[in-house]
Amino acid sequence: MPGSTLLNEPAPDFELERLDGSGTLRLADLRGRPVLVNFWASWCLPCREEFPLFREVRDRHHQDGLEIVGVVHRDGPEAARRFAAEEGGDWPMVLDPDELAWRAYGGQLLPITFFIDREGVVRSVSFGPPPRQVLDQHLARIL
Repeated sequence: MPGSTLLNEPAPDFELERLDGSGTLRLADLRGRPVLVNFWASWCLPCREEFPLFREVRDRHHQDGLEIVGVVHRDGPEAARRFAAEEGGDWPMVLDPDELAWRAYGGQLLPITFFIDREGVVRSVSFGPPPRQVLDQHLARIL
């Protein structure tokens, strides 16, 4: 599996339109909190495996300040909204129609998740849905 050149580097900032139409989200505004940046699409079958894991992790670590930012990749807003609602994804989601975030993060495949610590540094990367134990290891690097 290819690695990421972003490991132990500052996470690229982005400001993208929110999927729910409530304005924009800027990643830098979440500095001071551990963040998962997850690239996904409604047509991505492995993404369906991740959403329940992320729901549980967000609930479990909400008191630690953990936030998830879902970046919709090559998908329409309606399909993405429907998928997020069906899968119970209630974390902030943004649209990346020009693939600016995708390119900045060196996107290679879906799903891909970047685990960013409170200082804004990428500490771990998951290619595909991680098994629970591996997910906990990724989280331990940023919590």
